[in-house]
Amino acid sequence: MFEVHQPYRLNPRSYERLVEKALRGSLEIRDVEDALFDNELNRRVFSRVADSCYIPATRIITESIERLKNNNKKFKVSFSISGVFLEQALMWRKDIVEVFQRAVNTGMVELIEQTYYHSLAAFIPHYGFEELRDQVFEHRRITRELFNYEPVSVENTEFTYNNDIACFFENMGFKVVLTEGVDWILGWRSPNYVYRARGCNIPVLTRNYRLSDDVGFRFSDRHWDQYPLTADKYAEWLSKTPGDVVLIAVDYETFGEHHKAETGILEFLHWLPLEVIRRGNLEFLTPREAVEKYKPVDYYDVPPWSTISWADERDLSAWLGNQMQQKAFTALSELRPYVVALGELEVLLLWKKLTISDHFYYMATKIGPTGEVHSYFSPYKNPALAFGVYMEAISTLWFIVAERVKSKRRSVLSRLVVPPHRAFYFTKPTGEYTGLSARSLRELLEVLDKVPAESFLHHLHRGDLEKWLVEVFFLDELRSELVELRASTGSYGEKLDKFRRIIRGVIEV
Repeated sequence: MFEVHQPYRLNPRSYERLVEKALRGSLEIRDVEDALFDNELNRRVFSRVADSCYIPATRIITESIERLKNNNKKFKVSFSISGVFLEQALMWRKDIVEVFQRAVNTGMVELIEQTYYHSLAAFIPHYGFEELRDQVFEHRRITRELFNYEPVSVENTEFTYNNDIACFFENMGFKVVLTEGVDWILGWRSPNYVYRARGCNIPVLTRNYRLSDDVGFRFSDRHWDQYPLTADKYAEWLSKTPGDVVLIAVDYETFGEHHKAETGILEFLHWLPLEVIRRGNLEFLTPREAVEKYKPVDYYDVPPWSTISWADERDLSAWLGNQMQQKAFTALSELRPYVVALGELEVLLLWKKLTISDHFYYMATKIGPTGEVHSYFSPYKNPALAFGVYMEAISTLWFIVAERVKSKRRSVLSRLVVPPHRAFYFTKPTGEYTGLSARSLRELLEVLDKVPAESFLHHLHRGDLEKWLVEVFFLDELRSELVELRASTGSYGEKLDKFRRIIRGVIEV
């Protein structure tokens, strides 16, 4: 299985470019997107890797499939191609789409579903599965449009996985989910069998990371005691590996980019299918075929608090392991309900591009060999710069969204529902929670009649309601009315009615 992805990298000079554009006139969303993303760099990288990897490697695979098919032999592979990769291919290198289409048309290629933006969507607090579903559907759309193909196998970004994610995918109708074979999850068991997710029935294929990394990381390492790795040697290792199914999954850039052509990696790819088929005990299967042929032997139990991946220490620390990453991800997550309520497609798509997992990967502060891998992929000098550039981008989008919410106030605020941690919780003057809360202005109107008088007056006169309305809903212009209401000498009922009229005045009722 080949992971095929290229991100949109952010521009370190985005703030300067935005100022220049602002001085020339009003900013359009397209101007903001052009300023935030370094598309000249993105185009150069994409085109370079197209020539070193995507075109030659895919041609080798397709030619091997066709050559062996003519001799009644079957060579099969699977590709997991991100939506943003396909977007860039359509913009800059349509020949890449064409070579993948030719490969898929052989009938020997399975396409794997993933998130369109190769994102951490599943881990957005409160909205994770909603956003995950949206991005999977986006990915399905472009896969159908370009390849006339609807995947039944799925992986979450970077093989991130837990029981809840697996069962969510089962509910979406997928037949198999791919993830990492992690030692502390497997225990004494082997990754080379089909498993079943704990809590549901979806089959799970677990990557054999040792055999995968022999190709992905060690192929050109002259200090490796198995160097050089040849196709016949690797095929022999596979033939002697116990189990039912061996999942080899690597980044596609392994072939010609991470390991250059002069290392022999493309020759390895050319000869491997033939060497595997020569071993009488081996055959190629796609993920769907593997779970149709072999039944689960046990559960693969990964609780949500032990989420795994195929990166670094096999957890989420590659993306969310330090305070910079967590702060950036929180800023991204907090913005989602506002973007969704705004209902402007261009703004939503810009936010989604900021969900790309690579942005957070560049902020990692790992050391040793793991840190070297992060540095290799990062376009920035250090993680702090990556964090600063990202926070400038997300702050710019926050500003744009806040301004647009103000200009479309009534419709947006009628739809806006904030996450639980930003809800308003009514307490009594003693601090005792009343059991009543509001996550939207509509919900606020609904609960007011149930809120005890002393609770309402407590929050009104202390300025809590004013602070919530201004900070969460950007209703700065209500300050004077609320200050006047606090200072009035009317009864509780009069103040409550006046407050209700104020809230109704800013939303569509």
